[in-house]
Amino acid sequence: MTQHVMKQWFWAVPVSIAVVLMLGCQEKPAPQVNTVAAEKQHTIPLIQAKVIRVVLPKKQFCDDEGCTQYDLQTIQTQVPWIDAYFLGRIKKDVPDAFTANDKVRAEVNTQKGLNQNTIYVQFIAQHYNLATFVIQSYIYNAGAAHGMSHQEFVTFDLNTQKRLALTDILKPNVEVKVADALYEANINWLQQHNIERAKLQLSDNYYYGINGIVFVYPLYELASYAEGMSELTLPYAMAKDLVKAEYLPSLPEYGNP
Repeated sequence: MTQHVMKQWFWAVPVSIAVVLMLGCQEKPAPQVNTVAAEKQHTIPLIQAKVIRVVLPKKQFCDDEGCTQYDLQTIQTQVPWIDAYFLGRIKKDVPDAFTANDKVRAEVNTQKGLNQNTIYVQFIAQHYNLATFVIQSYIYNAGAAHGMSHQEFVTFDLNTQKRLALTDILKPNVEVKVADALYEANINWLQQHNIERAKLQLSDNYYYGINGIVFVYPLYELASYAEGMSELTLPYAMAKDLVKAEYLPSLPEYGNP
C-alpha cells in the first residue's frame, strides 16, 4: 500500500546554539496516511456492462480477394481498462475492418461473393474480484458449406487488472493432475467419443461455471461440427487441491456426522 506522507517543513532562525538544539529535539508529527486514496485503491468495481456497436469507416472492406462485411460489437463498462482491452483486441483481430481502402472498387469484388465476419463481446458474471466475459465470433467465407463459430472466455482479476491465463490460476506443475481429474470427471462422454486419456489435452479457454471450472474446446477438436464446441467440467471439489485458493470459490464445509 502506498502511503502519502505530508512533508513537514520547519522554518527557524538560528539565533543561538540553544535554539538549534531545541529544534533538533522536538518530536516530529506522525506520518499522515491518505486514507481516501488507500480505500479507493482497494475498491472492487461492480461491473455494469452494456453492448455497443463499433463504429467503422465502411460497412464492408474490399480487396483483390473479395469483400467482407463486418458486424462488430464490444462492451462498455464503468472500468476504462476493460473497455480498452476489448476494443484493442477487436482491432488486432480484424484490422481490415478499420481501414477505409477507397482504392478498390467494391462493386466489382462483391461479384465474388460477400464474406461475413462477426464479433460480439458480452459480460458473463462477476464473483467479487473475478469478472468473466466472452468473445463470440463467426466467420463465413463466400462459397463455403458453412461458417465457423468460436467462443473465447476472458476472466480478469480486478485487483491486479490482469487477464488470468490457465497457468495463472493453477498451482505449479499440476497440469497432468488436472488433465487426469478432468478425464475422470467426464469419462463417460469422452469414451463415447473414443477419446483416450492420452489424447486429452488441457484447453486454455476456460470459465467459472456453477459446478466447476469449464474447459472449452474448439470445433472439431473433440466432437463433430454438429455438436458445437465441447465443454468439459472439472468439479470444484476435485479442483481444490489443484487451483490456487484465491482463485477458487468458497466451498461448503461439512462437519463429522
